Amino acid sequence: MSMPSTNPRTAGIPPLPADWPADEAAARAVQDALRARVVRDEEGPSPGSGHVTGVDVAYDDERDVVAAAVVVLDGASLEVVEEATAVGRVAFPYVPGLLAFREVPAVLAALDALDADPGLVVCDGYGIAHPRRFGLASHLGVLTGLPTIGVAKNPFTFSHRAPDDARGSATPLLDGAEEVGSALRTRAGVKPVFVSVGHRVTLAAARAHTLHLTPRYRLPETTRRADALCRAALREATGT
Repeated sequence: MSMPSTNPRTAGIPPLPADWPADEAAARAVQDALRARVVRDEEGPSPGSGHVTGVDVAYDDERDVVAAAVVVLDGASLEVVEEATAVGRVAFPYVPGLLAFREVPAVLAALDALDADPGLVVCDGYGIAHPRRFGLASHLGVLTGLPTIGVAKNPFTFSHRAPDDARGSATPLLDGAEEVGSALRTRAGVKPVFVSVGHRVTLAAARAHTLHLTPRYRLPETTRRADALCRAALREATGT
């Protein structure tokens, strides 16, 4: 997709800290420790205010390379304020439910390259709508202290009733009887997106932000722009 560029900054990914988990058991222990710090009942910023930042990640598994992109938008106009990318080696092997450990170092490096306040961070993925209730949006929120939400393209392993066809219709995203997010219709008659709390934002506020960020398309402008930017960064880094 063609999007305007603000000449994004490109950052390297610093060496992993000495205590970075090296295996699945260590990563799960970190998840368990950090998950207790997730804040689910803070209202968070108002839709249309401040900045809102999209986060997305792309991989070249053959070359073991990851590229993260962060795109800061003006919350009211949804115009680009600043962009940054970070490219480096994948930080953790592929393990379902532990993808954040592959992505967090690159995303943090890209966020650190920004001058602008990120404001609300919108991840292309999950927050508490995760088998261990700690997807990338929650992980990133706890580490940075920023308010975060997850807006995913599919419901992962969870169940939901189809929302009504009208834009703004929503139904619970369920793990058994537990509501872990919402299936939200952002365009009439188009399949929903799947919204969940990351950190310091309520589910109702997360839905409101998602609707504000989808004036024309199914996916939020934050996600569309970050997706295009991380793919471009990966192509440039790998020469493909």
